[in-house]
Amino acid sequence: MISRQILILFSACVLFSTVHAQTKPWKRGIVTDEFVFDTASFPESHASTIAETPKGLVIAWFGGTKERNPDVEIRVSRRVNGKWTAPVSVADGVQNDTLRYPTWNPVLYQVPGGDLLLFYKIGPSPSTWKGWMKTSKDAGVTWSAAHELPQGFIGPVKNKPVLLGGKRLLAPSSKEGNGWRVHFEESDDMGKTWNMIGPINDGKTFNAIQPSILFYPGGKLQILARSQNRAILESWSEDGGNTWSPLAKTSLPNNNSGTDAVTLKDGRQLLVYNHVLPPGNEAKGARTPLNISLSKDGKQWFASLILEDSPVSQYSYPSVIQGSDGMVHVVYTWRRQRIKYVKIDPSKLQMVEIKDGQWPAMAGYTAPKGAQVSID
Repeated sequence: MISRQILILFSACVLFSTVHAQTKPWKRGIVTDEFVFDTASFPESHASTIAETPKGLVIAWFGGTKERNPDVEIRVSRRVNGKWTAPVSVADGVQNDTLRYPTWNPVLYQVPGGDLLLFYKIGPSPSTWKGWMKTSKDAGVTWSAAHELPQGFIGPVKNKPVLLGGKRLLAPSSKEGNGWRVHFEESDDMGKTWNMIGPINDGKTFNAIQPSILFYPGGKLQILARSQNRAILESWSEDGGNTWSPLAKTSLPNNNSGTDAVTLKDGRQLLVYNHVLPPGNEAKGARTPLNISLSKDGKQWFASLILEDSPVSQYSYPSVIQGSDGMVHVVYTWRRQRIKYVKIDPSKLQMVEIKDGQWPAMAGYTAPKGAQVSID
């Protein structure tokens, strides 16, 4: 009898915990929320990317003593039997016996029916880095030798490329020298040869980098980009990415930090970003909270979920995909110390209207300072 009572009490506690987690404001839809690793041989991690392979999820990021330090390398972890493997270094910036540069901003892309591609950068700074690429035939277990991209090409700068027409790989990219300018790099042979489109802005009126590409009916495309203009910027293409409209502000704020977005299978657009407007007229703001918003048309956005809202900053640089099982998978920087992974059921995401750029109020939730904003 006592054992049965304990079992009933335990079951009730589990049920209460589950219900409580699902009813906590702005957490609805989260299935898994965990760190990719607890401890590592390197103190800092940043700029993660995620891809789904035939053998499961693979994550890459750069880690080392500190961003820009020569010991920063590209690290990879694979999800095997429901757990993440220990981080493994797969690329570094060693040039010769006496010269070594840091690595930057890895981007993973799984070729349908083909190799897993890893794009990354090597150089002393974002304005001087060069693009490199590796491939894996076994879902990230082993990697090819490094291959330098053609002069002036860096591949996708932060966010995943997209496949158009089953053959054309379109990589959203940007450069930071002489103003922040967005351009695109396209390949019809999965990275063997490249062609450049743009830049689409002059880096003066608007400064934008790190775009994400979204899909709409009729072949229409939209990009959402990080900016120094206190708002997420957008541009539209009616011809498959060959030409783009002038950059313009969206209704959403930007704190001069990276974002990522994906077009869901149900046609909605999902954006991961910091819903933060910097103070005064400043371009930079706190990298907390980290939010998810949804849109049906790329214009009107709805508040959906808050991944992190601690006043401690540095929840940033998200990467997002939708898996073959329909689940949304997000990875992001957690305080520059670790990489966080979140699995989300998009069918359970709420859509609360965002008015005047302000994250909606909800009973039981108080937004961190800087989260309530309006776009000028």
